[in-house]
Formats: sequence, C-alpha cells, structure tokens
Amino acid sequence: MMSSAPATDRASILLVDDMEDNLDALEAVLGGLGEPLVRAGSGEEAVNALQEREFAVVLLDVVMPGMDGFETAASIRRHDRSRDVPIIFLTGTGTGTDRGYAFRGYATGAADFVAKPFDPWVLRAKVGVFLDLHRKNRQLQRLLARDREQLDTLAERLASIESCLSTGRAPDTAELRAGVARMEEALRELRSGR
Repeated sequence: MMSSAPATDRASILLVDDMEDNLDALEAVLGGLGEPLVRAGSGEEAVNALQEREFAVVLLDVVMPGMDGFETAASIRRHDRSRDVPIIFLTGTGTGTDRGYAFRGYATGAADFVAKPFDPWVLRAKVGVFLDLHRKNRQLQRLLARDREQLDTLAERLASIESCLSTGRAPDTAELRAGVARMEEALRELRSGR
C-alpha cells in the first residue's frame, strides 16, 4: 500500500466521466492512494476544475456527450495552467485498439490509454507514477526557487561591494572581508544543496 504524501505535496487527481458508476469505480480504485479525488461529469466541468486548482493527473473518458475526451484534452492543452498536466484516456473495450483513435488521442495530449474495464492494479500503478512525477517536479521547483533566492542574495552582496569600490570611498578591510565571507558561505550552501 502506498503511503500518503505530506500535506504540502498532496496532488489532486481529476476523474472525468459522464457515467456516475464509472466515477464511483475510479474512486474505489484510486481512493487508496490517499490523494484528493475530484469528479467532473463533463468536459466543460473538467476544464473549469483545471482552471481552479492544480492536478497531478487527469483520467479522462473518451466518449462523452458534448465535449468528448479529445475535445476536452485539446481545451486543457490551450490553457497555460493545465497545459502540462498528464492525461490518461479511458476508452471502452475495442475503441483504444483503432490506430487512428490512438493517434488522435496522443496528438491531443494523451500520456496513456487504459481500456475499460480496467485492471485496478494497473490503473493504480500508472496513476502512482504520475503522482510521483508531480511530487518530484514540485520538489525541483522549490529547489530552483531557493537557488534563485540565494543567487539574488549573492548578486546583492557583490553589488554592495562593487558600489563601495566604485564610489571611491575607501572600504574598511574588515567590512570587505565580512562581505566576501557572507558570499562564500552562500556559495557553499548552493554547492551543498541546502
């Protein structure tokens, strides 16, 4: 059984299907992952949900009234906020085997196809991979933000030293040493990954 992620790394999963029974089945299979599950009964609801919050992965039924899965995926890809969210298409038996059908799905942004009725273990494993990728991406974003902050601090300290030197004001040697020591400490932190 997978353990739940820390609250800061929780990642919602969007379930999109026009059939309540299918949404119930998806919730039963994915509930054990310990992540928030959000239901959408149509493509329009899915696009709206993606504009309101962040999702790690979308499970999207292909055959729906109104906006079908392909149209929904194309709409998802048009929005900056949801452009990179992986989409797993859920297809009825036989529909996913048509090469043109699969090509259209991948062309509109599918990360994968899963045929209904699906194997619960396979579906949970596939979704788990996307959850892990989402968490790692968020962790990388936090690390990059921290590194940018440290580099900005270094640039400010260097600019301060340069300002002292360019104004003709004779800087105090102790003041320069302290500034250089702070820069060296910040560089050590960057190198060590803290």
